[in-house]
Amino acid sequence: MNELMRWESDEGPVVVEVDSRDPGFRSVSRRGESGGIHEVEGRFESALGNVRGAAMSALRTFRDRALDPDTIELEFGVKLSAEAGAVIAKTATEGHLTVKLTWSRPGGPGPGQGA
Repeated sequence: MNELMRWESDEGPVVVEVDSRDPGFRSVSRRGESGGIHEVEGRFESALGNVRGAAMSALRTFRDRALDPDTIELEFGVKLSAEAGAVIAKTATEGHLTVKLTWSRPGGPGPGQGA
């Protein structure tokens, strides 16, 4: 069964559909319910803070001069929870994070660097 959660954000309310069958899901309403939508305490931006920190850490790691890519792309699913905020969603039984490094310079990585 799916339920709706609403966070307030700088740009207005954000409503997210969650699967109440997910392990660890507990139906909560911290400020009262409105039309079957659970009002979540805290800001949407704060909920995404944990995932933002993970992305920043990954970017720092892959910006390493040994690799020196021209572009870095990070892709991961974000799962929202009233209690945990945002977390990196899993696929199957593992966390999902895809990293793509691109070199557009002739010869790939910079001088003296392996591929």
